[in-house]
Amino acid sequence: METGNHSGAPQFLLQGLSNDPALQPLLFGLFLSMYLVTVLGNLLIILAVISDPHLHTPMYFFLSNLSFADICFTSTTVPKLLVNVQAQSKDISYIGCLAQVYFFMIFVGLDNFLLTVMAYDRFVAICHPLHYTVIMNPRVCVLLVFMCWFIIFWDALLHVLLVAQLTFCAGTEIPHFFCELAQILKVACSDTLIVTICMYMSTALLGVLPFTGILYSYSQIVSSLMKMSSATSKYKAFSTCGSHLCVVSLFYGTVLGVYLTSAVTHSSERSTVASVMYTVVTPMLNPFIYSMRNKDVKGALGKLLSRAASCPLWVSRLRS
Repeated sequence: METGNHSGAPQFLLQGLSNDPALQPLLFGLFLSMYLVTVLGNLLIILAVISDPHLHTPMYFFLSNLSFADICFTSTTVPKLLVNVQAQSKDISYIGCLAQVYFFMIFVGLDNFLLTVMAYDRFVAICHPLHYTVIMNPRVCVLLVFMCWFIIFWDALLHVLLVAQLTFCAGTEIPHFFCELAQILKVACSDTLIVTICMYMSTALLGVLPFTGILYSYSQIVSSLMKMSSATSKYKAFSTCGSHLCVVSLFYGTVLGVYLTSAVTHSSERSTVASVMYTVVTPMLNPFIYSMRNKDVKGALGKLLSRAASCPLWVSRLRS
């Protein structure tokens, strides 16, 4: 495909996960199941937070935003993968590819920022408990989420506008199951120096700095815990961080694994399989981590499901 103004061939070709026809039904069933579990699990978390007044706190406000971001994150890549697997096709339009790059960058960046904001929330709660309600008031919480959206919106837009200036050869095949920025740059026919520099600068500023913020927050939390005399108080304070730590470890561990795999082995297949971990598996596991390790969320989900179960009975009685 030739041009940055969308003329020429109107599509790219996605290599996908496997070219073996016998594996296609298995891949379709596996990814459809994971997608449905991801959407349902994260949707339940959002509904539980909304429906239970006890969860109307900054921590769960950020958690519901993280769940929303995870639903959108997975929806950016998996539905197109399912369509291509079902239709035995590799096609994706030029506009569709740019849209995937844009929304993928937004939601992976939003996950990154929200995990940082959640670490800051735990830092304030444990290190400055007396000032927690003042510092983390509703206005500040909304402003923090808005800033996350604002920054990542413009960063993703900048990258997409730069990619739109590149030219691509006819029949361009992307060695991935979705349009990822790094893979797009590898197959471009024009000079990608400026876009590559911007990509690395963005990774350094919007990737490394938030992760550094998380590490700093937890270093201060550990320091505060060490000053507590009661072991019970230490456990109770740190238990509120357990789920967040698991999600942070899973998110950054899988992302780091993808880039290490790409750097050490130049096999596109291994890199693609590694990408499945943070694009599909991580958003699917997040609701389970929070629901299993958090009594408040578990209780709210129990109430929500019990109300949902009793709803058909109530409707049938009303009709009779």
